Amino acid sequence: MFSFKMLHNLKNGATINSSLIRTASTTQPLSEKQEVNITFVRANGERIKAKGKIGDTILDIVVNNEIDLDGYGACEGTLTCSTCHLILSKQVYDNLPDKPTDEELDMLDLAYDLTDTSRLGCQIVMTKELDGIEVKVPATINDARA
Repeated sequence: MFSFKMLHNLKNGATINSSLIRTASTTQPLSEKQEVNITFVRANGERIKAKGKIGDTILDIVVNNEIDLDGYGACEGTLTCSTCHLILSKQVYDNLPDKPTDEELDMLDLAYDLTDTSRLGCQIVMTKELDGIEVKVPATINDARA
């Protein structure tokens, strides 16, 4: 435990044994985060399996796995396009921990092939509960920045 005496000694040039300091963080180090699986289903039926980590967005997974989805994620997750539009099953959509924000809904209004279960991949953060999901990639995208 850190004491006033230790703090006083540090001010006077003393060193501290780092093993005495405890961290209050409850998150796992990045290297220890659990893997999650996701399957992208293209409009032509092609299935692309990928791995990510808990805490990654679906956009992160596409980028980190170098998945070739033409034009996907053009704004790099800044909510200024709709190119990472995905279509989820009703079950997956209903079980997402976060509902879409007004900003995301505004971008989705500009997406092609919009459905009641559409979301932007840059706004979906993977959790353990989402491990193994399938997401549909629409046949066409609309870059709202153009």
